[in-house]
Amino acid sequence: MTPPPALQEMLRVEALSVKTKNATLLDRVSLNVREREILSIIGPAGSGKTTFLRCLNRLIDLEGGLSVSGKVLLGEQDVFDDAVDLAALRRRIGMVFALPTPLPLSIRDNLRLGLRFQKSSGPGTLEERIETCLRAASLWDEVKDRLGESAQKLSGGQQQRLCLARTLMVRPEILLLDEPCSGLDPISTAQIEEALQSLKDQMPVVLVTNNVKQASRTSDRTAFFLQGELVELDDTGRLFTAPRDPRTADYVSGRFG
Repeated sequence: MTPPPALQEMLRVEALSVKTKNATLLDRVSLNVREREILSIIGPAGSGKTTFLRCLNRLIDLEGGLSVSGKVLLGEQDVFDDAVDLAALRRRIGMVFALPTPLPLSIRDNLRLGLRFQKSSGPGTLEERIETCLRAASLWDEVKDRLGESAQKLSGGQQQRLCLARTLMVRPEILLLDEPCSGLDPISTAQIEEALQSLKDQMPVVLVTNNVKQASRTSDRTAFFLQGELVELDDTGRLFTAPRDPRTADYVSGRFG
């Protein structure tokens, strides 16, 4: 039988370290992000998961007092190169945060906002783009007759899916999510997970989650972080059933964290 073709590498992290004056937040982390996959990042609080995620599109720059070394290669370009256009980078590597952040505008205007900063909106009309992104976020059927209403009238789960759709409006190449289901009910969580399964064929997804069950049912590969170190990275099935490192086994079995 012919083996399946290797998945293309979309982003490569090499020896990434982040330090404060007194502590190491990330310690020489190296991994890659591949096309058509959901890569989950798991680990206890303080393990460096969010710090790692914020390095990928340089949101880490907004935090003072940090020293960053190593490389994050998007194609052949290091995103930490001084010549990188940060606004363009953050469109290419979009991010959804734990807390939904709808703006005090209509649903439609929330989605239009990101396009104001793009020189070209790409193919299709604005209304077609809005519908496509809301469908991708599993929200269209719930809001298609309410696009002129305030986004802040939506439920928490709907607001989070709106934030996902808003990120998709600028057509990112890679999608980052930092605890996107934190505080959501099981139905809203399932809707977001379903949306991610569809989206991974268009862009790789890097999902930070404290919910190991979510990682096990959602992701193709999983990385386990502990105290700033990448302990283990493997196909999700293997990492959860036959981890190589005893620290991983202890974490995924619930013995700590």
